[in-house]
Amino acid sequence: MKLELKNKVALVTGSHRGTGEIIAKRLADEGATVIAHGLKSNSADHVPDSSAVEYAVWGDILTDAGAEQAVEQALNKAGRIDILINNYGTADEKNWLTADTDDWLHMYQVNVLSAARMIRLLVPQMRELGWGRIIQLGTIGSTQPNALRPHYYAAKGALANIAVGLAKEVANTGITVNTISPGYIKTPEVEAAFRAKAKREGWDDDWETIEARIVARRFPNPVGRIATREEVADLVCFIASARAAFINGQNIRIDGGHIDIVH
Repeated sequence: MKLELKNKVALVTGSHRGTGEIIAKRLADEGATVIAHGLKSNSADHVPDSSAVEYAVWGDILTDAGAEQAVEQALNKAGRIDILINNYGTADEKNWLTADTDDWLHMYQVNVLSAARMIRLLVPQMRELGWGRIIQLGTIGSTQPNALRPHYYAAKGALANIAVGLAKEVANTGITVNTISPGYIKTPEVEAAFRAKAKREGWDDDWETIEARIVARRFPNPVGRIATREEVADLVCFIASARAAFINGQNIRIDGGHIDIVH
């Protein structure tokens, strides 16, 4: 299947590392002109140096000025943005009793307002182009939150919510807006955390055993494992493509059919 991304320009926020970097590289491999992004100067420069990604920009999108800087750099380098991937976001491990008001505000700043800034800056030129894709990177916790990280899941729920409202705002313009919500993803950080847990609890140290235990205890699903970053990136590429033109305003889970079990 040809995704017809060859003549499209994509900006992936927070693509200096992690899943965002894989998304940027996958889009570039599919033929898109891709702009990697980091919050600090030179933080994303290694991405085009080591892949088919064309450009790197930076700007602290937790501020209006930083978002404007990142967008200005991107437009100066590529001329336009057809595809905006709002990948940037973070979580912390605080709970209902330890997350204070500032923690809640910070989670909204990081996971919602950073995306809203980029949308506000880039939607006008997408309207002029008559085509666009906006994709939010969420989590299955936006609809199935657990007891931990309430401020994070609330923010990700808001991120999915604004995608629906924005899809209505840009109706009949050629722009679609969707959220992609993974469950657990096998990132180096996730694997390291689970290996540390395995060591503490005396499990076998091979990854298949660790993964099976994690799936059984925390993430039951019929596929029996957690997602790879490449699988998430492949879904992003499809939703960003012309082939997904009739998918709009959706919160698409990529979770192996996860079954939420109350413990």
